[in-house]
Amino acid sequence: MKSLRNKLILIINILLFVFSTSWAWASFTIEDEKKLGLEFYDNLEKDHLIYHDRRVDDYLSKIGHKLLAGMPTQFFEYRFSVIKSSAVNAFATPGGYVYVNIGLINLVENEGELAGVLAHEMAHVSARHIAAIVDKSAKINIASLAAILAGAFLGGGGDMMAAVTTFSMAAATTMNLKYSREHEEDADRLGLSYLTRARYDGRGMPDFLKIMRQYEFYSSSVPSYFLTHPGTDDRIRYLDGLLQTSYKGGGAKSLFGQLKRLQTILRLENDNAVANLKFFQAGLANNADDLDFLYGVAVSQGKLGMTAQALENFQKALKVAPQDVEILSALGIAYYNNGRPDDALTYLNKAIAVDGENQAALFFLGKAYEAKGDYSSAIKVYKQLEAKQTADDEVLYRLAFSYGKTNNQGESHYYFGLYFKKINKMESAVFHFKEALKSFPADSPRARDIAEQLKTEKNPRGREKEMKPPSHPG
Repeated sequence: MKSLRNKLILIINILLFVFSTSWAWASFTIEDEKKLGLEFYDNLEKDHLIYHDRRVDDYLSKIGHKLLAGMPTQFFEYRFSVIKSSAVNAFATPGGYVYVNIGLINLVENEGELAGVLAHEMAHVSARHIAAIVDKSAKINIASLAAILAGAFLGGGGDMMAAVTTFSMAAATTMNLKYSREHEEDADRLGLSYLTRARYDGRGMPDFLKIMRQYEFYSSSVPSYFLTHPGTDDRIRYLDGLLQTSYKGGGAKSLFGQLKRLQTILRLENDNAVANLKFFQAGLANNADDLDFLYGVAVSQGKLGMTAQALENFQKALKVAPQDVEILSALGIAYYNNGRPDDALTYLNKAIAVDGENQAALFFLGKAYEAKGDYSSAIKVYKQLEAKQTADDEVLYRLAFSYGKTNNQGESHYYFGLYFKKINKMESAVFHFKEALKSFPADSPRARDIAEQLKTEKNPRGREKEMKPPSHPG
């Protein structure tokens, strides 16, 4: 009788666990995860915390989709982004959003290590670890969850605070979204399978963790990665064990290449040009023919006003790689900044011939035409940028200015209207749109477009502050 009672208790407990688990998964659905991921991403975009560069984005996406090819069918469409932070960290949010800090990308020694980080984060998403944590907590709305995620993954210092200020502290205390060691082990096991199926060397995962341990030894602070991904020593031993027993086959440390150049591009995002110059010069001291170090030295020298040295090093780099689009573009920009628009046009046009999508080269090509007084050619270039949907406020301003120089007042007022709208100076936008209307027939496409723009301007938000337009040649 006692044995039967024990069996009944065991069955009841199993049923309670199954039913409670099923209810828990149902309570935070796949759609909820997608909404949470999008809310978090939109907050980062709004606070300008995501770094956008086409080559960097394409590179991460190539690695990510290579890993996806070896994964089971997924609930989400994965998206890979870079965070503007020198902190060494990476994380993923529900919905398939994977983020890597600039600081981490600059620390990895090869592509396989970076792929291992992405695979680990993708495994957290695939296993729905955050969904499991949320299900065990009191119900909280998506906006609050997004802010709590920001607190867990972004930290509370510096420019990251903007992403955390919206959530309720009372809500935050009801849950802890940091991963457990069991979650980390699960993500390592799944991630290692994704990594090796993609034909990367599985050693990339523990090798990166060992670099992190060394980084911590020489650093004055604990890396963010250790705070959001606990149990590093245990993880290294666990991964080493898996590699000895289940993943003995080899693999590649790199499938796509380009990592060193992209690390150079990202390092140059650091505003400390003096520190950058020292870093790249130290690299050149050990390898005088290294193209990426030479490029980094030249760009850093240009930022420091060492124009002659920068131009000399750019020319040295071009002798090694005459078709290198970054070097061609940077040299053209350097000539423009040095007041030599003819030379700028030569190298910027060469850069665009290699890569017609190079936005920096296109933008400075337009500015070089302006410096030459060729406003019609400048307009054609800026219109290309507008057609690519990359018309930021500076492009809109340059279009307005160039149209004004060609005495096309209607288009000039129109683009000034778009410019002021972009920077949220609504009264000025309305003024220019109304002035533009005077130059177009009432039934023309441009007039209809302006009318639509004015509809959205009827309720300007806030008082207009004094606007200082971007500087321009002449």
